[in-house]
Amino acid sequence: MSVPDAARPTEPVDFAVDLTGHEMTRRVHVMDALGAGWDPVEVMRGEEEAYDLLYSGLDEEQQRLYDTLVAAGVLPRRGGGRAAA
Repeated sequence: MSVPDAARPTEPVDFAVDLTGHEMTRRVHVMDALGAGWDPVEVMRGEEEAYDLLYSGLDEEQQRLYDTLVAAGVLPRRGGGRAAA
């Protein structure tokens, strides 16, 4: 069933949907899925260790590229200015 053109608004109409309840439910499900043993600090430490390994042992060309990406702001500087730090 279509609305006649005369009944359609000519100006924008305020329209809002409150998803607060849905967001709280989603967060409860996420936390439940992570479990009671989830330690966010340990997860962050593990990620830092993984990045340290990823950027360790670079050859000269890889180090040059890493330094270029750091200077461009694409990657954060790690350690004392050397990727292997």
